[in-house]
Amino acid sequence: MAFTHTLTHVFAGIAPTLYPEFITEFGLTNQDLGLIASIPSLCSALLSIPIGLLADRIGAKKMILMSIAVAITGAVLAFSATSPFTLILGLSLLIVNTTIYHPASYSFTTFLFKPEDRPKALGVHGAGGTLGMTLGPMSLTLLIGALAFNWRQVYLFWIAPLILGAVAVQFIKYIPSEDISTTSNEESNGQSTKLLTRGMVMFLAFIAVRSMGISMNSAFMNVWLADSKGWDLAFRGIITGSNTLMGLFAAPVGGLLATRYGEKKWTVWTLFAAYICYALAYLLPGNNTFIVFYIASGLFTFLSMASTSAIMAKLSPSGQRGLGFALFFLPGSVMGAIAPMIAAFIADTFGVYNVFMACIVVYFLAVAVLQFGVKVE
Repeated sequence: MAFTHTLTHVFAGIAPTLYPEFITEFGLTNQDLGLIASIPSLCSALLSIPIGLLADRIGAKKMILMSIAVAITGAVLAFSATSPFTLILGLSLLIVNTTIYHPASYSFTTFLFKPEDRPKALGVHGAGGTLGMTLGPMSLTLLIGALAFNWRQVYLFWIAPLILGAVAVQFIKYIPSEDISTTSNEESNGQSTKLLTRGMVMFLAFIAVRSMGISMNSAFMNVWLADSKGWDLAFRGIITGSNTLMGLFAAPVGGLLATRYGEKKWTVWTLFAAYICYALAYLLPGNNTFIVFYIASGLFTFLSMASTSAIMAKLSPSGQRGLGFALFFLPGSVMGAIAPMIAAFIADTFGVYNVFMACIVVYFLAVAVLQFGVKVE
């Protein structure tokens, strides 16, 4: 499951790293770039709830195979794109691939483990996803910088691993459909027995605010790095990949420590540290300073990955776990559709740098919502 999670997330880091190249090749404005970043997330948002319901009905294996097929189709379209429309269609399918994958895979993983062991299991599962986030930008550096591929061929390159992933899924024999814990002791271990509780609503609000900052930053960070620092595609791929590379270590370790200190407390601590590092990366002068604090922000962010997923699992009844995780990723999709356009407005009106100042405010607001609005047993 961790292997397929890697493949699912490979494409997440490729497109943002290529935004400056898209601007040059297709003659895009900031508003155009905002649309290219927004439309795939809008598609994901519209499909999230139906996909979550479908995941609860047909099971993890079929959903994962479906996600791989959608990813292959998206990669082919991105490779062959000759217009912004075709590019958007391909990128949309590559994002929808993750929307199909996540509810099924997270449900599968949480069903296999007792609530007290979920942060550790989700940490390992999350590490697979962060490896994919790392391999995407790093593949740009290697294939374009060292082997003289063009950006279209990078999308084509990843089709073969996706096919291998589909073959690997065929070897999954045991498909769990409910928690190890029985219904009678769900409440005693903090497991919710209802889906739409106040805690769930506030937790989704936290995810939405946090996702707004993530999407605003993602839309314009590589444009800013290319324009203000003069960093080329290969170097930007290294920096972006190094940030997510932290997840290989941080996601499993964060899961272990969340088990010890509690999911909510650990998430608040690590995200607060992450956003301090993020702020320092943009506020302090110097390229080396930016690199150090930007990578440090990734380290602390990924330390919170498993605990955040474990909170969602605890707030979702086992019979609606697929729908629960669809809701978990829905705010990110909604904000992914809205936030890049807000970022484009800020960039056009106040300058690209002020997009990141807005992100700092949004990030700390998200931590406040989690700390004071979300109650977890």
